[in-house]
Order: sequence, then C-alpha cells, then structure tokens
Amino acid sequence: MTEKKKTGFEALAKASLHPQEKLLEVKKNKHAFFIGLPREISLQENRISLTPDAVAILINNGHEIWVEAKAGLGSKFSDKEYSDAGAKIVYSPQEVYKADVILKIEPPTLEEIELMHPGQTLISALQMGQLKAEVLQAMLKKKIIALAYEFIEDKVGGMPIIRAMSEIAGSSVLLIASEYLSTANNGKGVILGGITGVPPTKVVIIGAGTVAEYAARAALGLGAEVQVFDNHLYKLRRIKHLLGQQIYTSTIDTVTLGDTLKTADVVIGALRAEKGRARHVITEEMVTQMKPDSLIIDLSIDQGGCVETSEITTLSKPVFRRHDVIHYCVPNVASRVAHTAANALSNIFTPTILRAAEEGGVEPMIFTHKWFMKGVYTFRGSLTNEHVARKFALKFKNIELLIAARI
Repeated sequence: MTEKKKTGFEALAKASLHPQEKLLEVKKNKHAFFIGLPREISLQENRISLTPDAVAILINNGHEIWVEAKAGLGSKFSDKEYSDAGAKIVYSPQEVYKADVILKIEPPTLEEIELMHPGQTLISALQMGQLKAEVLQAMLKKKIIALAYEFIEDKVGGMPIIRAMSEIAGSSVLLIASEYLSTANNGKGVILGGITGVPPTKVVIIGAGTVAEYAARAALGLGAEVQVFDNHLYKLRRIKHLLGQQIYTSTIDTVTLGDTLKTADVVIGALRAEKGRARHVITEEMVTQMKPDSLIIDLSIDQGGCVETSEITTLSKPVFRRHDVIHYCVPNVASRVAHTAANALSNIFTPTILRAAEEGGVEPMIFTHKWFMKGVYTFRGSLTNEHVARKFALKFKNIELLIAARI
C-alpha cells in the first residue's frame, strides 16, 4: 500500500507556530477641561455662557471652572451661586484667562487677546463679516483655536446657538414694537394687533428665517396683519407651513416692497447675511415714503443692517429718528432677556462640552464628527500686513468653523 503524500498543512502543523501580535486601540481617557468664564466688556453685553446649574454639572464630571467676579450679574446670577456650584471665583481678567478654554459671548477684543496664551481655545461669537484685520492677526500670532459659535452645526445641519438666539429675538421684537408704538414713547399711539371695529396694525418682516417665524407668530397672535418678504421661495413656503396660515408672502421686489412700506406700521429687518454682510434692501428713499412715527426694528444691524438708514444703537439709547421714522437698531436684542438667553446657551454648551470630554478634547470631537463642520482651513506663515489679513477674513466668511490653529 502506497504511503499517502503529506499535505503542506500537515508539514506546517508539525513545525513550531508562533502567534503574531495584534495592536489594539488604546482606550481614550476622559478629557478634563479647564474653563474660564470672563466678564463681558463689550457693548452692554449681559449674557453669560453657563448658568450655575450647568457649572455644577460640568464640575461633577471632573472639569475645572473659573468665573470672573460679577460675570453673571447681567444675567441675574451671583458670584455666590457660582461658588456654591463649585466654581472658583477670580477677581481679575488676567486670572480667568489662564484657563485652557475661554467660553464667552462677544468676539474678543485686542485687549482680551493680549491676555490669552498660545494654543488657547476660544469659543465665542466671531462675526467674521465685521471682525477687524488686527484682531485676526492677533489670534493668528498666538495660534488660538477659535470656534465661532454662530457657525457650529448639529447633526441635522441646523445651527443650534443661532436658532436659540433667533427664537429669543423673534419673540422679543414684538414687545419692543409695542413699546415704541405707544404714546408713552412718542409713538403712533396705536395698539400692536387689532381690536373689534378697528383696522389691525400692519407688520412687514424682511427675511423668512427663524426670527421671522417667531415674530410673525407673535404678531398674528395679537391680531396684526403680517407680510413677509424674502428672495428664497423655499423659505417663504416653509414659514407659511410652520405658521399654518395663508399669510402674504413675496420676493423682495423693489416696487412691491416700496408700496408696502408706505402703509406699514412696523418694519422688522430679519435678513440673515449670506456672504458676510447683510445687504440694504430698504433704501433711504423708501424710508422717506413711510408714515410718520412708524417703526423700523433692524435686527440685522450686527451684520451691517438691511435698512440703509440704520445705525447701531445701544440698550441705554436704543432709538433714533430719521425722516420722522423711529429706528431701533440694538445689535444684541437677546441681552434684554439675558437670564433666558443664558439658560438657552447653557442647554447647548453643556452637552457639547461633555461630548468633547468623552472624545478626548475639542479637536478630536471636531475631526471625529463630520456633521460638526463642513470645512477646516489651515494657513501657514504669518499675516504681515492688513491686505493679507483682509484676504484671510474674506476666505473665512462662508465656513462653518474657524480654526486659527496649527499655523
């Protein structure tokens, strides 16, 4: 009987086998943040990014938070509340800016950037359409990781911080309108809305976004006549669907808009900038044709305004008259209700910070989740003159996240 030929596998089995090593992923440790909440120094800004309750949650999760003294007073939160929540109260900007992550509201000033250290993370509004070249240069010089919260997106493509502040602005704008239509403020002396037997007031809204949605809902609830103008038909369809009413809508046609403004009692500018700066769709000539003592509220003023006669005003002096038309052009309307705004911001920032800690830091979270942004731009070298800085600013106008780090 012939001997059966051995297979290659049998020969291999008789030889000594050595198991090969396999590299396993090292589990990431939870990242602990050192967060600073500075006191705002810009244009009557009353909001703060985290409430004492939010601070307590973050501290219980292992994070360290320093709060500059009196930082929460504008939002009606005392230093004692933050201290009781576990935060450390510091008494100078120099101390609070020692934190690794600075969480604030307004864009940083040159003085604030001077206090920051290289590689520090800044989460705040940046308002790229109005950010000065020297501010960009200062951030680049210190290689600051700057996250513009007005561009941060969620999983469904929405902008949660912008939407929250827009909801507040839209709900507040009708309260503002009712104040300045009253005789007590030298207005037209009419009620915002309508009563039986009296024609309703006419509210014209420029823009059909979130601000317009909430403003229109409040105006309709009071019985006012509402007309909405926007150049995006899908936005006009959306707002009609959300309101559940067949309100008057139109694209921004100069002749139609001009005729409408002649009979308007309240005009609300809620046009969001698409290329860094809002455009003027209401000209000065249109304003001259409006009724005496009518009211313009330009909520786009922080992006340049959508009314040619608009100028930035403050909460202490919120209105001025031009062509006998009252103009209200306060850029931070949400600061009128700072307590509500602070709670809204905390509801967004707290889970975001907790998620970033689980991911190992801010940058790992950004690069792990594609939905967080649409693009990251990295520049190498330094900006040496204003021309280059302006070119840099222009490049960033349409991005969803500014990362001025690793340069």
